[in-house]
Amino acid sequence: VLGGCKPAAPATEPKSAVPAKAEHAEHDHPTEGPHHGDLVELGNEEYHAEIVHGDGGDISIYVLDSHAEKAVPIEAAEVVINLTHDGKAEQFKLPATPDAGDPAGKSSKFSLKDEELASDLDKEGTAAKLVLSINGKSFTGKIEHHHEGAGHDHAHEKAGK
Repeated sequence: VLGGCKPAAPATEPKSAVPAKAEHAEHDHPTEGPHHGDLVELGNEEYHAEIVHGDGGDISIYVLDSHAEKAVPIEAAEVVINLTHDGKAEQFKLPATPDAGDPAGKSSKFSLKDEELASDLDKEGTAAKLVLSINGKSFTGKIEHHHEGAGHDHAHEKAGK
């Protein structure tokens, strides 16, 4: 009599929980990087890059994982920003500036001090793209600077002009 009772119901409960977690992960898009910079999607969110504006025209780009949380050191000597504004195209190369935790020969951070680049990235009507290679694969991501962030210092806009 007791042999006919089989615990079938508990086996189906974990299966229903899995799609809910997967659905939630699909809608969980980061809006800001760990350094409080603007994020650039690379590939189909395979990676992210975070662009941080510093004082005096300092621009830093951090290569991050698919969740935009952890640094991803890459074997690149530089990354490139291609931008177009006022009908003219420009290219800026940001050399590798490895963080302390990056392994030898790799960098998760790329930096350049260039007031023109910093100013151009802030201008309305500027189209900018980041170009880099990760593990032999080329990635291009659209750079969008968000001005609505509270506390963002735009003093670098006035410094050059």
